[in-house]
Amino acid sequence: MRGSFALTVVPVPEVSLTEPYATPRAAAGVLYFDGPERVLLVHPTYKVGWDLPGGYLMPGETPTAALRREILEELGTPLPVGQLLVVDWAPTEREGDKILFVFDGGELTAEQLAAIRVDGVEIECFAYHHRTALGSLLIPRLARRVDAAIDARSMGETVYLEYGMRRD
Repeated sequence: MRGSFALTVVPVPEVSLTEPYATPRAAAGVLYFDGPERVLLVHPTYKVGWDLPGGYLMPGETPTAALRREILEELGTPLPVGQLLVVDWAPTEREGDKILFVFDGGELTAEQLAAIRVDGVEIECFAYHHRTALGSLLIPRLARRVDAAIDARSMGETVYLEYGMRRD
C-alpha cells in the first residue's frame, strides 16, 4: 500500500444560531493605471469627491462579478479585472461592518479608454490622477487603501488592511 494515513475525527462544537455574527456590506473596486503611480478615478454625481470604479455586491454575487457589473454600468464598456491587490476591513459608524476588495485592472489601451462612456447620471466624469493627489481627492481611508494597492501592485502581492492601514 502506497502512502498510508490515519483519519482522526474531531468533534465540532455546537454553533448557536442566536449568537450575533458580522454581516458586512461588501464592495469591490478596480484600479486602472497610467504608469506606476497614476490611477483612474471616477467622479460620482451623488456624492462629493472622487471614487474608484466599482460598487457594492448584490446578494449571492462574487466581488469580481459585482465589479464587472459595476464597470459596465459606470463606464459603459467591459474592462479587465485582474489580480486582487487589497482586502480592507473598514466598518463605518453610518454603514456598519464593511469589507472592501480592490483589484488590479492593469493599463488600459487607447481603444479601451476611447470606449468608456459615463452615463452622466451616476458618474459625471473620469480622469487619471497621480498618487500624490489622492489625499485631496479621496476620503482619508480610501486614499490610504488606494495608496496601499499601488504599493501592493509594485511588489506583486495582495495586502490585508484594517481601516485602510496595514496590520503588520
